[in-house]
Amino acid sequence: MTLHPTIAAVTDRIRERSAPGREAYLARIRAAGDKGPARAHISCGSQAHAYAAAGPDKDALAAGRAPNIGIVTAYNDMLSAHQPFERFPTLIRDTARDAGATAQVAGGVPAMCDGVTQGEPGMELSLFSRDVIAMAAGIALSHNCYDAALFLGVCDKIVPGLVMAAATFGHVPAIFVPAGPMPSGLPNSEKSKVRQQFAAGEVGRDKLMEAEMASYHSPGTCTFYGTANSNQMLMEFMGLHLPGSSFVNPNTPLRDALTVAGTRRALEITGLGNDYRPAGEILDERAFVNGIVGLMATGGSTNLVLHMPAMARAAGIALDPADFAEISSVTPLMAKVYPNGLADVNHFHAAGGLGYMIGELLGAGLLHEDVRTIAGDGLELYTQEPFLDGGKVTWRPGSGKSENDKILRPAADPFQKTGGLKRLEGNLGEGIMKVSAVNPDYHVIEAPVRIFHDQEAVKTAFRAGELNQDTVVVVRFQGPKANGMPELHNLMPTLSVLLDRGHKVAMVTDGRLSGASGKVPSVLHVSPEASDGGPLALLRDGDVVRVDAVAGTLECLTDLSGRKAATPDLSANSHGIGRELFELFRQNAGPATTGAANVV
Repeated sequence: MTLHPTIAAVTDRIRERSAPGREAYLARIRAAGDKGPARAHISCGSQAHAYAAAGPDKDALAAGRAPNIGIVTAYNDMLSAHQPFERFPTLIRDTARDAGATAQVAGGVPAMCDGVTQGEPGMELSLFSRDVIAMAAGIALSHNCYDAALFLGVCDKIVPGLVMAAATFGHVPAIFVPAGPMPSGLPNSEKSKVRQQFAAGEVGRDKLMEAEMASYHSPGTCTFYGTANSNQMLMEFMGLHLPGSSFVNPNTPLRDALTVAGTRRALEITGLGNDYRPAGEILDERAFVNGIVGLMATGGSTNLVLHMPAMARAAGIALDPADFAEISSVTPLMAKVYPNGLADVNHFHAAGGLGYMIGELLGAGLLHEDVRTIAGDGLELYTQEPFLDGGKVTWRPGSGKSENDKILRPAADPFQKTGGLKRLEGNLGEGIMKVSAVNPDYHVIEAPVRIFHDQEAVKTAFRAGELNQDTVVVVRFQGPKANGMPELHNLMPTLSVLLDRGHKVAMVTDGRLSGASGKVPSVLHVSPEASDGGPLALLRDGDVVRVDAVAGTLECLTDLSGRKAATPDLSANSHGIGRELFELFRQNAGPATTGAANVV
């Protein structure tokens, strides 16, 4: 199938825009790769330090003739998605040892759970944890003892941070190893209903807690299609996972077999063999375009619009918000997974999942097939499904059809003809909306604004009955420079109640929403942010704002000329729950349009 002209044009534009940075980047990583196995250049004393605790692997490491895998793990048992990683290093070491090679845990990286910190001060550390993860992984790999790297991570900022590190060490082959989603629990729609009932005062905290525990109930990734599962999709579309590995449940024979297979594949693609696949060469402009197509076709998390430019930048590639918008305009929305629908990712996977989607999108000319991946050459490999055969993984062609057209539809007959995200711009700046989760009746909202500077003030106004009308809720000074750009997901039950009461409601913010957010039309990541000279700082209560996701516009219809920008007291954002440690990050954060990055 011929590549769609829009996909080809956007790819060419990214390639041309990125050429100077990308050429310099490739020259650096190729020079590093040409030096050969890193351990050969380290002194005997330094090597002895590195191998002192390696037990049965010490002799093999000292000889230096077989590959050594560096494991970078985001394991902790606070995150259900990461708890299964506790077992992975032993499994990886044993597999490497059986193959005559070695593996070491190179280092750990922090991994916070946004589900725990929603609405709390700790959420103000969340975005910047991505950059900390990239730096921590860089420290782990800086020992320069590894011929390949296995990255163990799943959730929101963790995978983007690990990709940034993998790109920075782009001469080292890198495979991302997922842990898989927890089995299905209480349906997400029922959980959401109880949250709204609690926000409206109709049920008590005991019923809310009961519903939450029934939804988040076991090891594994949360089953809604939020940022964590969007990350897993991205790694598969970009060729950094083994095919079909994203949504296999934890602690199952197939999950373990895929981890074994990932380890064996890492040993095959080092510079010591004949199939050297450095991460930096896999992470080219075609891989990022494929990832954006996957994001739009699945109706994925708005957070990835923030993270992908930062990830690409680490590989010498410059992404622009217009790239996302143009790709979205030709990419069909093929999936309905909560919050875009009622199904969860287990249902999506059973219906045909990513393999079916990739096959359909390849057939429609919407993906680059001619890419390098960790599995081999060509994205067609990712239309296959993994199965167990005698305890080992084999791959077979996918069924080529959807098993449930209420969850997964063909590219020629999608849920909607364009992608799940929409770019909006106008005299208030530019931002994005996740339109796939919003009823089309709410795609255009025009109403007076109410201005707030924190989430709690919105809830207070709601409880006082001040929002019982058509309203555009503006929550400003929530950008990366102001307070670290926390997610504002805690506002969704409150604003959903107003929608259910028949009011036209939208939110406009220079902050973020959780990947699980939907229903309420929300313009996010508005840039420039209010604390950095953005026009949101000029708004006052009663100004009329029009949010138009059909035309792609964000406009204040009230004349703002001659106004002085609001300057709130943001000093409270600089201390408490570790925020003191991130002052330098806030001061140096870039704009949301380029990923709000502090590093690379």
